[in-house]
Formats: sequence, C-alpha cells, structure tokens
Amino acid sequence: MHTASLTFGVLFLTLASGAHSECTRASLNAAAQIYLVSLSSGEISSAFDNTKYVQNNKTMHLSSGILSEPLNVTHSKITADAVGCGAYIEVISTSPHPGHVIGTQIHTDSNGTPTLIDSIVTSEGDWLFNATKSLEIVTGEKWDAIPAGNRTSRAALKAAIDAYLDLWGNPDAPVPWGTPCRRMEGSAQTGSGKPDDSCNVGIPGGSQPPVTNRRYVVDEQMGSANVLCDFGAMRNGVPDSHEIRLGPNGKLRYVHTMTVMTAGESGNRE
Repeated sequence: MHTASLTFGVLFLTLASGAHSECTRASLNAAAQIYLVSLSSGEISSAFDNTKYVQNNKTMHLSSGILSEPLNVTHSKITADAVGCGAYIEVISTSPHPGHVIGTQIHTDSNGTPTLIDSIVTSEGDWLFNATKSLEIVTGEKWDAIPAGNRTSRAALKAAIDAYLDLWGNPDAPVPWGTPCRRMEGSAQTGSGKPDDSCNVGIPGGSQPPVTNRRYVVDEQMGSANVLCDFGAMRNGVPDSHEIRLGPNGKLRYVHTMTVMTAGESGNRE
C-alpha cells in the first residue's frame, strides 16, 4: 500500500536518527508506530525482516500471525521502557467483526532495531472477550504522564506487578492496593466509577498454580508495568497479558488483563 510505505519511510528516519548506544523513548515509540502501521495495513514493514516473532507464547513467522491481515485499529496506547529497551502497545480493533484486543511488546537493541515482537492476541472465544465493551472501558480512563515529582521508581513498579501476579500462590503478596481502582478483565470491569472502587475483588486465595514466563515493559513516566506470561491458573497455563498503572500516590489505579483461551485452535491466533 502506497500510504503505508510512505509512513514506514518517515518512521525509518526516526529510528535512524535516534540510533546510538542506548535506547530512547523516541526510538521505542517509532518502533511501536511501525508495528501499528503494519497492523492496520496488513503490510509487514521491512524493519521487521530480522525480528523474532512470538504470538500467544508460540514462535512463528510474521506472515503467519496477526500482522498478515489488515485490522481497523480503533484504539492504541503505547508505553516505553528505555532501560529494558522495550515498548508495550495495547490495541483494540472492533472491525472486522468480532474484533481483537491485543497486547504487544516490542524489544529492540540499543540502536533501536526491533529484535522481538511478542504478542498476546485475543478475540471471540477468549476470556470475557468483547472488543466493543473493552473500548468503552479504556476510553473512560486517564493515562497521562505522572508528574516527575510523583513517579514510582522502576523497581517499585516491577515489584508491584510481580506482587499482583504472585497472588496466584501467595495471598499475602504485598500489592499496593488503592482506591479508586478499576480492573478490566477481558471486557468485564470491577467498579462503577465510585471513589471507593477497588481492584481487590475476586482475587484468588493463593492455592492457584503460579504465573510463569514473565516478560516485562516498565514505564516510570506512565506509572505502568506490563507482563506477558503463562497464566497457570487456567488450563494448566494459557497466554496472558497483565498491565497495571499506579497513580501519583504509588497505589494501584488500573489493571488491564487479556487471556487467550483458544490457543491451538484454527486461525492465526495460535
């Protein structure tokens, strides 16, 4: 597609201009934008020619995955981890029906060259899936940058999401619970917009299998951390994405989860 090719060219220049000995938010955002253009056009950028691709915890060729067909990207959100050289992209596509909700990590080398695309791709049949309802939830949320003086450290953000995921096996994990907090689980949500809304509802008692194979993107500016993983509590382990956001007070504000229940079935979500 001619329009996609022009966009790829502009983004390539951004990657090239940012190439140096450490990752930057600009180069990570450029890589994420190239991914989004590829996703919406169905035209896989040559920037990914040597990039390893993992979809729903399985390594496959890019042309066999979700990037092989154009999607209408209705919503996208990017967070960037300059220390870990990774970006996380949350995508909601409501068409073609039934749509998709996707969580993708892109990891690069220090020059900004993409080395890994790691995606959790959910659609009809997956846990509490409804792309339209998910879109309604996220458009009501506030994801602006945390003021510099109120940011939670990278170590504390990683500890917070690890504690949340450790609840499956340890009911006393030190999660920084806060109110109000809203959890989006598939397309279901806790809370109703009240000041005392909590994410500490429906939490396991600690007897569940652990969450393993954790891969991280941590963004101090956004107060967020994302983990792609194997979620042991369902079917002896299924592909899953968990993202948290802490508010300026360092307490839990949002939780987004997506869980694949259809891995191994027909279609390009394997």
